Amino acid sequence: MEKILLIIPAYNEEENILKVCKKIKEFDQNLDYVVINDGSKDNTLKILQENNLNHINLIHNLGIGGAVQTGYKYAYENNYDIAIQFDGDGQHDVSYVSQICEPLISGQADMCIGTRYLDKSSSEFQSTFMRRLGKNIISTMIRICCHKKITDPTSGFRAVNKKIIELFAKDYPIQYPEPESTVEVLKRKYNVIEKPVSMNERQGGKSSINPLKSIDYMIKVSLAIFIDSVSLKKMFKS
Repeated sequence: MEKILLIIPAYNEEENILKVCKKIKEFDQNLDYVVINDGSKDNTLKILQENNLNHINLIHNLGIGGAVQTGYKYAYENNYDIAIQFDGDGQHDVSYVSQICEPLISGQADMCIGTRYLDKSSSEFQSTFMRRLGKNIISTMIRICCHKKITDPTSGFRAVNKKIIELFAKDYPIQYPEPESTVEVLKRKYNVIEKPVSMNERQGGKSSINPLKSIDYMIKVSLAIFIDSVSLKKMFKS
């Protein structure tokens, strides 16, 4: 039986993190998780400590990329077969864990991304117009650079197998982790597929992304994908 870990990055998630961890254990008492407290300035750490929730505390804020890589290092060092990124804000539904793990267990894929857009009827929450526009632009860039259509390239709900755990534990993108890591996996000729999942709106707190930041993000991510694609192509040819 595969050893599975949920990696939960958390920054200022005092309103959500206890509920998220409780839902995981209510769904499957044997499902392992680790919360990466990314230098939170609110009561996130206190809640983790008081409720004896499995966690790693980062003294300084590393950002989503650094926090998630910490989780991959933990997964690698503890010999997990599958690691799943899982948001600490309540957006991801733990009942879809088996669905995104199945392609890895069967050997069909090395990475499986949970998407809202492959089957739109599976998720009522489709995010804002600007985020969907950004998603489409980033998806197009990945298709051009990697010849693979990814419908939800910014999805943080993704499962990877042991080979990718080792890869990400050693090297993981810091700036735009989800799309850049997908490009790296595709360029290394690993198999990436998507499975439809349902996602929820943030359960509490505020997102740091506004329309102006969305535009800035999509431009910078598109440029990063192009640069990564060219750099990896040269690396594999040399």
